[in-house]
Amino acid sequence: MKFDEILTHLGDFGWYQKRLYFLICIPSFMGAMQALSVLFQLDIPDHRCSLGPNDTYQVQGAHHSSLINMSIPWETDRDKQVLSSCQIYQHPQNGSHSNNLTTPCSSWVFDRSTYESTLIEKFSIVCEDSILRSHANMAAFAGQMAGTLVMGLLSDIFGRRPVFMLNALSVAILSISTAYAPNVYVFMVLRALSNMTRIACFTSSFVLAMELTGPSRRVFVGIIVEFYWCIGLFALGLIAYFVRNWQTLQLIIASPTALYFLYYWILPESPRWLISRGRIPEAQAIIKKVASVNGVTLPDGMLEKITIDDDKKAVKVTQMFTTPYLLFITLVIFYNWFVVSMVYYGLGLNVQNLSGDIYLNFTIANIVELVSYIMCISLLDILGRKFLQCGCMLVGGIACVATLFPVIYGDSSLDWVTVALSMIGKFGASGSFAIVYVYTAELFPTMVRNSGVGVSSFCARIGGMASPYIADLGVLIGGDLKVALPLIVFGGLSIAAGVLALFLPETLKRRLPETIEDAKNMRKARKTNYTLDTIPEKSNSSDVKLEKFKSSEARF
Repeated sequence: MKFDEILTHLGDFGWYQKRLYFLICIPSFMGAMQALSVLFQLDIPDHRCSLGPNDTYQVQGAHHSSLINMSIPWETDRDKQVLSSCQIYQHPQNGSHSNNLTTPCSSWVFDRSTYESTLIEKFSIVCEDSILRSHANMAAFAGQMAGTLVMGLLSDIFGRRPVFMLNALSVAILSISTAYAPNVYVFMVLRALSNMTRIACFTSSFVLAMELTGPSRRVFVGIIVEFYWCIGLFALGLIAYFVRNWQTLQLIIASPTALYFLYYWILPESPRWLISRGRIPEAQAIIKKVASVNGVTLPDGMLEKITIDDDKKAVKVTQMFTTPYLLFITLVIFYNWFVVSMVYYGLGLNVQNLSGDIYLNFTIANIVELVSYIMCISLLDILGRKFLQCGCMLVGGIACVATLFPVIYGDSSLDWVTVALSMIGKFGASGSFAIVYVYTAELFPTMVRNSGVGVSSFCARIGGMASPYIADLGVLIGGDLKVALPLIVFGGLSIAAGVLALFLPETLKRRLPETIEDAKNMRKARKTNYTLDTIPEKSNSSDVKLEKFKSSEARF
């Protein structure tokens, strides 16, 4: 008897699965806070060169003000004059500016009106060393890439539960240790390792939940986890608003991960994985426990000849490169994953560079993201995948590029327009992220769906690694375009992805491609009643749906 037939008897989403799913969504909730806490920890406060050991950024009196004006040169930032952040006059104590010659700072004082302490201040990541902020963010995405590649393989070899427990212990130790990093380089290493173990915790537990959920409820399970991510972002904004010290913030969001050890007594192994390894008695024991909690009585003899679908022929994703049409589709999908991940995370990090209150901007961005998910869930099966993917990318991209006009033709009074356009860009990127994994799973034929989604996720990681550098372009280059330049780059890439998506075939209510030949004929496919949610019996519906929602790991 196939495992999914037994799931039908157990209940596709009974009380046991509901309880397990809630526990598995906690790593998503916690992961959102840990992933984007750097928005506040690595935000760059206003700063200038230090005049001495007792100097402060805030003016202490008339004499202090005079000394600052004599020592620090002024610069033009759009339509206003500001003190230089990185330069100091030579020999200001002599009462002159030595022919206006300046020299780089060796120490700084920071404005503490917004933050009590940040990593930027602790490690002096400013001026010539400001690139280290981008490196720190990139290291986190590199850790995620390693986690998805290495830990996913280990999960298939050793099982979901042991990999989760190993990484749960590691993520608690590493994320708490990050608060005590002695320098920025140790911070990068700890951040990369904690991100690697964090995503491994989520992916191993999420796959376990999907493997215990029946086909009719996998859509629900695959989507609701996105809302837990959003709730985690709202929680991060609230905590960060009241906790302005980076170290204390890190400890608050990291300490609850120590409770993951309780999962040792709660989290089961995946029966599907156990069966694939021939450990039938262990799988039968877990299935009986699920039946007991769900209040279900299994027919006699049902578990005696339990099997899974493991007869699929191995086909490499490179088979999608065999014709110009398939090559084009594949490259467009890979590019869309690359761009949507880059823009999503890049716009998230770019909140630091927008004018106005960072906490308000962060909250608005989270609301926008939540609304985009609701919009996609409501319209995905009405308007189609191609229309929404293209529309979200174009709307978000055009909004980002449009920030060029208030920056060039306006002044600081129009900063709110730049913020609003950035939020529209975030709306488009978030919506695209929710759509692209569904679209990808429907475009790749069954024979290469798993590897296709895996390579797509890999492209997303590369985009994520590039996003900090683009988000910090304005900081590194400076000048009038320092706010708009990252948005223009994100916008241009998004518009290109949206235009290319127009040439993809629509998959709404179309029969899923099962072979490479089916994929070649997608342009000619007629509408049917078959989607990822309703698949004919001759295709392996349980595995198809499972692969679809495994791809939602890409965000986390």
